[in-house]
Amino acid sequence: MNTRQVPPQLIRDIYSGHQFPDVQTETFRHTDLLFPTRRIARGEKAVPLERSDAEFPPLQIRSRGGTFDLYDYLSRNRVAGLLVLKDGGVLLENYQMGNMDYSRWLSMSVAKSVSSTLAGAAIYDGAIGGLDDRLGHYLPALDDSAYGDVTVAQLLRMCSGVRWNESPTDPESDRRRMLELQIAQEPGAILGLMAGLPRAAEPGSAWNYSTGETHVLGALLRAATGRPLADYLSEKIWSRMGAEADAHWWLESPGGLEVAGSGICATLRDYGRFGLFVANDGVIDGERVVPEGWFDLAGAPAEVNGETVNYGFMWWPIPAPAGSPNRGAFGARGLFGQHIMVNRRERVVAVVWSARSKPTGAEAILDNDFFNALVEALA
Repeated sequence: MNTRQVPPQLIRDIYSGHQFPDVQTETFRHTDLLFPTRRIARGEKAVPLERSDAEFPPLQIRSRGGTFDLYDYLSRNRVAGLLVLKDGGVLLENYQMGNMDYSRWLSMSVAKSVSSTLAGAAIYDGAIGGLDDRLGHYLPALDDSAYGDVTVAQLLRMCSGVRWNESPTDPESDRRRMLELQIAQEPGAILGLMAGLPRAAEPGSAWNYSTGETHVLGALLRAATGRPLADYLSEKIWSRMGAEADAHWWLESPGGLEVAGSGICATLRDYGRFGLFVANDGVIDGERVVPEGWFDLAGAPAEVNGETVNYGFMWWPIPAPAGSPNRGAFGARGLFGQHIMVNRRERVVAVVWSARSKPTGAEAILDNDFFNALVEALA
């Protein structure tokens, strides 16, 4: 477990978008040094990703009123790594900004989609009884809080009704309060923050994106399975999907809970292998890991209080034009442009690493426009 201490201001500067490009890329490549971590162990044997003989097609990416190609996307969006898989084979693998095939890169909120997948595994295992279970049943510390009667499904959809301000660049936001507690490395402090939050709406009646909710999910998984998230991820998926390298996951404190909403550091190919696991409906070597149909729910928009919200179980459905072969695709995404896109019907998985100037809104070409053009060219 890494316990190296770094200046707190460096960590704050990451979330504020106040790093020069060379510093930022080195930081993103070594995020396992920012906080204590727990190892996500690979298995005894890596399963190689075979190279496809197919030629990568030219792309016409229509975005923001213009038309762009692959080279525009890589350069204008400050892409640090790109992996495209079709039918399980590698069509394109490209590294930029000093990255190599053995480099590990930060996930940011891509980790949320990994954590929600572990919730599916815990339900399939019987460690969690079902989506309608209330959180207070598993987490007595939250029983008298605004989260006590929130269900597992409401937590996964981030419609708990608990008040939260997610802004990563606002030093006064709840997200930054959570970051300060992570910097302080006090055991249980983040869950204490979540227990003290007030209710803003009835559970299930309003959607509000919250990294804090994913930390609650991590605590739920730890309580239900009796295992650290990194160990449970290794046991259920990472060691079995053929990962070629160990990964690492940030901790709230030495030996404490994983920061379930962020902080996984892994190689480009292993993020791709996770995407293939999802594309295969959560089945590895013929053995199911999550309930059948899990990703039909996890990757689909939700109905919240009679309105459609473009968010599933901590996965983002990808909007696509009518008739597009990318209809039904969904993805994991994180600050500064980290993505795993999964199109199960067309058997396409794409992983994007980026080092953009600000946490959100800094992409010159919209990532979803790139994914739609990519799948259209490969269909």
